[in-house]
Amino acid sequence: MQPAQASEIPVGTCDADLVQRARGRDEAAIRAIMQANNRRLYRIARGILRNDGEAEDVVQETWVRAFTHLESFRGDSSLATWLARIAMNEALGRLRRQRPSVELNSLPPGTLEAQIIRFPHSAASEDPEKTMAQREIQHVVERAIDELPEAFRIVFITRVIEGMNVEETAKLLKLKPETVKTRLHRARTMLRDNVEKKIGPVVMEAFPFAGKRCERLTDAVLKRLELGA
Repeated sequence: MQPAQASEIPVGTCDADLVQRARGRDEAAIRAIMQANNRRLYRIARGILRNDGEAEDVVQETWVRAFTHLESFRGDSSLATWLARIAMNEALGRLRRQRPSVELNSLPPGTLEAQIIRFPHSAASEDPEKTMAQREIQHVVERAIDELPEAFRIVFITRVIEGMNVEETAKLLKLKPETVKTRLHRARTMLRDNVEKKIGPVVMEAFPFAGKRCERLTDAVLKRLELGA
């Protein structure tokens, strides 16, 4: 099938219309879907794998799978939830290949060893001291999130960082709503103990995925789908 001529996407276009246009290989619709969901998919993958590069690979594979199987999207859930499930399955598949015994609903013994991952900043600050302090705070928070046991970490990222409600999170992770609430409470308690005693309450945007990085990944997927220039 030949790519459709790219056209403008009106603001507020619904998921169903975007999916319909994407099924027709409309590049503008595909870009709109990707740019609206790149950040969420990356954060979910990063929360599972705790590796910057692998998470980006997962996002790219998610898009290829999604856009080559759009006919399987029936609208039973939101497009964002459907895409998140694909990304989660891809990330968990990679994790299981690394550690064959891993299961989403099982808790690994002990606390996972931390990793300090330096994420790109969306904008540079004009205050060097402020920038340095922000980076130090970000490292503390990233390390604390990485140290959460896997089942708690995934719920925390889905609920807090991605802002999904309890029902959406439960459906996405195939958990009971009560389990989501319990794990989120435990995750917050562990983070509070690990972070607030060091730097106090933290309000920040963790794991950014925007700007040139988002555009680069979008272009790479379009190229794989033979829609790029």
